[in-house]
This record gives sequence, structure tokens and C-alpha cells, in this order.
Amino acid sequence: MKKQILLLFILCSLTNFSQEIIGEQLLNRAIKFHDPNNNWSTFSGTFYVTMETPNKSDRESKITIKLPNEYFRIRAKRDSISTIYELNKSKCSTSTIGLQFKKELAEKEWKKKIEEDCKKANLYKNYYTYLYGLPMKLKDEGTIIHKKVERKKFKEKEYLVLKVTYPKEIGKDTWYFYFDPTTYAMEVYQFFKDTKESGEYILLSGLEIINGIKMPKNRAWYYNKDDGYLGTDFLSTKK
Repeated sequence: MKKQILLLFILCSLTNFSQEIIGEQLLNRAIKFHDPNNNWSTFSGTFYVTMETPNKSDRESKITIKLPNEYFRIRAKRDSISTIYELNKSKCSTSTIGLQFKKELAEKEWKKKIEEDCKKANLYKNYYTYLYGLPMKLKDEGTIIHKKVERKKFKEKEYLVLKVTYPKEIGKDTWYFYFDPTTYAMEVYQFFKDTKESGEYILLSGLEIINGIKMPKNRAWYYNKDDGYLGTDFLSTKK
């Protein structure tokens, strides 16, 4: 009888815990783990990302982000092609080494390519700043943090799960962030588009400390639909 009462007490405690903590509290605890000294807002640094994808050569990227200066630069290299995208506040510059585009394109087409490249530069900036700024980026204006926190099992491990959405003008995807219930480390995130079979999930492993921020070292990407493997990003502070 005593064992049954003890078991019931433990189960009730776990249930109450997941109900007591709300979305903003979970996010604050996760940020305290990943960015204990609140360094993200003044982040200024360089890191390297190697992207491995099936049936393709690795893509090596050198990324510089200087948030106070509104500066972003990425140099991505795959095989013999190296492309640079740079944003210095509102000023954009791009270049491709290894291909002589300008000689092959008419002036009008060349200008169009520059415009498209500048759009890509902004996409890269938003992409890498968001991914490597998580979970701190969830404090950005427009982010909708849902109050209810769920306790879910994913890949045989139990997590505290935070649901995040955005206004339609920002993004239509629904995001779920999975945090270790003890340390509050972010270990998985997942997004869905129109259906539960759409979108992807990302498994995080290891930590790389950059400017005092604990960033996930490895990100393995999979389809929600069939667990199809997309690739892995490997973070490093050295080339």
C-alpha cells in the first residue's frame, strides 16, 4: 500500500510540474542555460559550419556575425566554387569565385543576378542568426510563446516542449522546441507547415561555447514524414 501511495505521489508530482511551468518560464530557463551572461544581444564573432549532405560534397562555411554593427558575412565553399555574401547594415555585396558569370551574362541579366544575390544574403543572415541564436531569438518581437508546456517523449527521451508560432506576415510554420527537463538544454526542435507530415525535425548534440554562449555543436536534419535524413551541420570555432 505504501509503495502504491509513493508511486501515485511521484506521478502527481511530475504531472503538476509540467502544468506549473509556463512557456515564458521554460524559455527563460533555457536561455539561462545557453546564454547565462546575456551575451547574445552583443554577439560579435566568427565560426565555421561544415554541412554534410547525402550524395554531395561537403559545404564549408565561414560565418561572421556582429550584431551591434549590423554586420553579417558568409563565405561558403563547395568543391571549387566559393561564394561570399556580405551585409553591412543596408549595404550588400556578393561575389562568386570559380565562375565567370559576368562575362557570360548581359548587363541587364547581371544586375538581376546581383539583386537576387542580395536577397540570398539577407536569407542567409536571417537563417544563421536565427539557428545559432536559439533559444535567445525566441525573445524577438513578433514571436508568440504559447503558455502551455507539454511533457513529451521523443526518440525515447522525455522533454519539456515549448510551442512557438508567428504572425502570418512573419511565418506560417508551427515550431516545437524540446528541452531537457533537468538542465533546460535545447536538444530538439521541429517545425510543421500545413500538415503533421510536413516540415522537419532537427536533433542537436554536443555543445560549442562561443563568446560565452553554449551553441549546439551538431544539427542533424530529418523529414517529419518518413524520418528521411537530410544532412548534418557541424559547428566549430576553428577551420
